[in-house]
Amino acid sequence: MTLSSADKVLDRPAAARWVRGMQALGFRVVFTNGCFDLLHLGHVQYLEAARALGDALIVAVNTDDSVRRLNKAGDRPVNPEAHRARVLAALGCVDRVVLFPEDTPGEIILELQPDVLVKGGDYRLEDIVGREEVLARGGRVEVIPFVPGHSTTALLRRIRRPPSR
Repeated sequence: MTLSSADKVLDRPAAARWVRGMQALGFRVVFTNGCFDLLHLGHVQYLEAARALGDALIVAVNTDDSVRRLNKAGDRPVNPEAHRARVLAALGCVDRVVLFPEDTPGEIILELQPDVLVKGGDYRLEDIVGREEVLARGGRVEVIPFVPGHSTTALLRRIRRPPSR
């Protein structure tokens, strides 16, 4: 049975039940998080690499309010949280998506208890929120290098740049 993208977006309690159910079946659940405002090649390659580290991938997406608190420019998110969640859920490498309103994923990592925690190359291993908790449970923490030249900020700059004459 194929799930629709809407069916793959879960609330927090359902996401925790899904993770526990997958783990009970012996599957290794990978967790990552982010804003994922304008999906681009860097995101897709990152998510595919994250999914390859386990048997299932759950992506926690910052809510609009948390993106606004984290955004220095003040003009983000471009896409609302429900749209960002559905677009991610439509990707074949993403098994489930859950929204979180906090500025860091610490609480949701504690709730979900993933087997593998993944962050992008702009993070140092020792600075990753939730690292200690995942490692204490026997899990892994991985940093996936960025795809050079691909970022939402760079994409927005190109979109907003006036055409050359």
